[in-house]
Amino acid sequence: MVEVGRRHRGAAGEAGFVGGRWGGVGDDVVEGLVRRLGDVAGALGTLLLAPHEEEDLPAVLDRICREVPRAVPDADAVSVTLPGERGPETGAATDRLALELDLAQYRAGEGPCLEAARTGRVQRVIAAEVPGRWPAFGAEAGQSGVTGFLSVPLRTDEDRLGSLNLYGARSGFGKLDVALAEVCTTAVEAALRNARHYLRARGQVDQVRRALTSRAVIDQAKGIVMAVHRIGADEAFAMLVERSQQENVKVRDVAERFVDDVVRGG
Repeated sequence: MVEVGRRHRGAAGEAGFVGGRWGGVGDDVVEGLVRRLGDVAGALGTLLLAPHEEEDLPAVLDRICREVPRAVPDADAVSVTLPGERGPETGAATDRLALELDLAQYRAGEGPCLEAARTGRVQRVIAAEVPGRWPAFGAEAGQSGVTGFLSVPLRTDEDRLGSLNLYGARSGFGKLDVALAEVCTTAVEAALRNARHYLRARGQVDQVRRALTSRAVIDQAKGIVMAVHRIGADEAFAMLVERSQQENVKVRDVAERFVDDVVRGG
């Protein structure tokens, strides 16, 4: 068996990379590997895409869950567990099965996704092993039809861990699945960082835009007050502030209503 990360010399009849080609490996196997690598590369490329303008964090998480099965075909359902203020919560899931398995672990206070987030270590188990490791979760998981569980720690921010959860209904997960899931997790962490930076920057832009809009309408109101009462800018602004305090509303709202009244001839 060829192990990932090791070089093998190809003797006669043995599998190995010799003279620029694989010896002892059929073309169909090589083509399958190439297709698998293509799927993985495509999934990783999509995971690393910068968020679209209309995408919020839940949309990014949904995209993550849709793409992971392309890289790990044995995953029939995928979810992302995030640390929340009141405990773990599911940020996104491919289907009801993944969500229900997550919720069962949260209720039980145990299971592969919580173990991965708590210990920072990959959890790979088959269905028969679950009752012995997590009895409370095993009581519910036994009815799900899932045969393999794979949870990989996911760093959601600088000091907190969640997990990327894969559930298989056809077989257990192998070592290659673990390696691919870990690669996906690295891409997911990068995608989450990109999303946070993008959303933070977009929020700052929105704040600046709102501030500029507020300043503009206040300046308009000040100009009108100055013209009507023949006073200076500071006195006009003081009048707007006094009005806002009397009505217990923001100066911007007072200014906006005042300008609207003048425009309508009120």
